[in-house]
Amino acid sequence: MSQIPDEAFRDSIATIDDAGKRKYIYPKKPSGKWYNYRKWVSYFLLTLLVVNPFIKVNGNQFMMFNVLERRFNIFGFPFWPQDFYLFVLFMIVGVVFVILFTVIFGRIFCGWICPQTIFLEMVFRRIEYWIEGDRGAQIKLSKQAWDAEKIRKKLTKWFLFAVISFAIANVFLAYLISSDELLLMIEDGPTAHLSTLIALLIFTAVFYFVFTWFREQVCIIACPYGRLQGVLLDNKSINVTYDSVRGEKELGRAKFNKNEDRALTGKGDCIDCHQCVNVCPTGIDIRNGTQLECVNCTACIDECNTIMEGVGLPKGLIRYASEDEIEKGAKFKFTTRMKGYTAVLTILLGVLIGLLFLRTEVEATILRLPGQLYQHKGENISNIFTFKIINKTNNDFKDIHFKLINVKGKITVVGKDHLNIKRQEMVEGTLFVEINQYLLEHDKTPIKIEVYDGNKKIETAKTNFLSPRTFD
Repeated sequence: MSQIPDEAFRDSIATIDDAGKRKYIYPKKPSGKWYNYRKWVSYFLLTLLVVNPFIKVNGNQFMMFNVLERRFNIFGFPFWPQDFYLFVLFMIVGVVFVILFTVIFGRIFCGWICPQTIFLEMVFRRIEYWIEGDRGAQIKLSKQAWDAEKIRKKLTKWFLFAVISFAIANVFLAYLISSDELLLMIEDGPTAHLSTLIALLIFTAVFYFVFTWFREQVCIIACPYGRLQGVLLDNKSINVTYDSVRGEKELGRAKFNKNEDRALTGKGDCIDCHQCVNVCPTGIDIRNGTQLECVNCTACIDECNTIMEGVGLPKGLIRYASEDEIEKGAKFKFTTRMKGYTAVLTILLGVLIGLLFLRTEVEATILRLPGQLYQHKGENISNIFTFKIINKTNNDFKDIHFKLINVKGKITVVGKDHLNIKRQEMVEGTLFVEINQYLLEHDKTPIKIEVYDGNKKIETAKTNFLSPRTFD
């Protein structure tokens, strides 16, 4: 098998030239079976991304990440700051899942699921192909003088890119502040929410910069995920891989000659047409082996299969395969490493599901007011407390009141005895607890306070009641 002697390609990236300047990539428009699969997956995920903020489950937005108010909705489940540990656990489960997926299938997440790739390849590049044409036409247009045709095509493309970037920014804003709030802002008009409008325009500018100029460099330079491959991948991981055994054989690659039988000459099946390079959205040569720039988009698979079919050679010269399969003919095996990650993921999922079932829909916190001890009121001792009640349900509480249950005493709420709490909201206040001094045996007595909505108990809170050590 012919080996690649020079690995200088690993010292540079395809988007930077020898002078250190930006080198634009003009990938050929992909087509084929895998590209069609990716299109359907991408359209489905794009639909989910756009529709998710406007879907309601039991009155809750399906997905919301309101970092400003520290309120999150995941699959319709609301999470408050007090539930942040659950949100963190969700994120850890997601990370472990991606790690497991990478160990088994390589960087398939980047090519099939990542929003950056989906927007760039399935939205912005398709518009570019529609306006400027395929690879050859785009290269010609970039070298062309700024005449009427070039100005018209460039301005049309840039205008559409700006409109789509603004739409994407609005969708992400709906995730941050909720779709209801976004629709109210639209009804009020931009002048009523200037700060939000400015933030929206900044996000629009960022998206426009990324998808118009920075593009694939996000995957190559900015995203750390590609660099994790060196840690996560091994010879048994399935990747988009060039079959170097078949492609190189004894004599290596050679241009196609229809008058020869390559099986007899010892030449590899790779005809060195460079179409796998021309179609690559990150500009790499997949024949050089596993590279961090490869996002497993399968464009090279489709292109190579088309070429192989055209010259009468078997398909699959570039395919999903592991290095062991290519070099040793070994079939896929669920390794101990994969089993370990699967076990960790299963345990985390079990813990998460258990915590979700144990999570209360109402959370009441009652704490003694800092800096305050106790007061004498005749034969009674009084303590002052602050309370916070969070209503995580989709029902309004219209008659909230408190009962002291493990010791006889009196509770007085400052302001009014009965409170109302709307759905998905919180109420705070102050209350006094009075207990007869002869009922208190210690200077710190644990007490339980039940919280009721009408006749229904909705939560029980525990706190400590302070009193003198001795009584006269």
